[in-house]
Amino acid sequence: MKVLITGASSGIGRDIAKEFAKRNWEIILVARNVDRLEQIRKEIFEEYRASVYFESVDLTSRNNCIQLFNKYKDVDVVVNNAGLGDFGLFEQTNLTKDLTLIDTNITALHILTKLYLREFKSKKSGKILNVASIAGFLPGPLMATYYATKSYVVKLSESIREELKKEKSNVQISILCPGPVKTNFNNVANVKFDIKSMPSETVAQYAVEKFLKGKFYIVPGFGVKCARIFSRLVPTSFVAGFVYKTQKKKEG
Repeated sequence: MKVLITGASSGIGRDIAKEFAKRNWEIILVARNVDRLEQIRKEIFEEYRASVYFESVDLTSRNNCIQLFNKYKDVDVVVNNAGLGDFGLFEQTNLTKDLTLIDTNITALHILTKLYLREFKSKKSGKILNVASIAGFLPGPLMATYYATKSYVVKLSESIREELKKEKSNVQISILCPGPVKTNFNNVANVKFDIKSMPSETVAQYAVEKFLKGKFYIVPGFGVKCARIFSRLVPTSFVAGFVYKTQKKKEG
């Protein structure tokens, strides 16, 4: 069995790779940082004796996404984990960074999901795990672009899931929706969390276990599950105000 994981050079992506290695899967790591990819490849091989390969790819390029698919069509699972965030008032955040964020969080995921979904349906087997966030269920003042991209991931995946269900397809799609996680994301997004973050190892273990059992909504942590329920029961304006106050606490 073979799995391709984007955003695999740190955090959740790295630890999801280790979870699959424990299960003797062949692993393809995808990220930009060659040194980090080589280091993780060695770590996984030495600890689990798993077959591990890596590709250094900038997924903000649409052509690179297509080339990645063409090179690695023959996989059983795709984990779309690559993503980044930013913090600040919408009109003040850097437009170039906004567009890079959209290209990574939405466009690359969209391309790879579409191409692998077609391939998996033709083979009548395969699984896709799209990494979203609890942010995908909430309005996100002060992180508007990031929250919007994760909402896209949630809605796209929910829609595909229904299409597959109606077709009685053997292909599976799932979404991972964690809350704050101890990863390098916080440094890239220029935020700090007051809320206790979950270890990425814990999130990855939970995610892979639930994913391989066929669960669609994968929401690690009791508090995060409560936040999702809360968002559905109260007016959006109230949720937006609550999120704004929470986000303000992240400022350095």
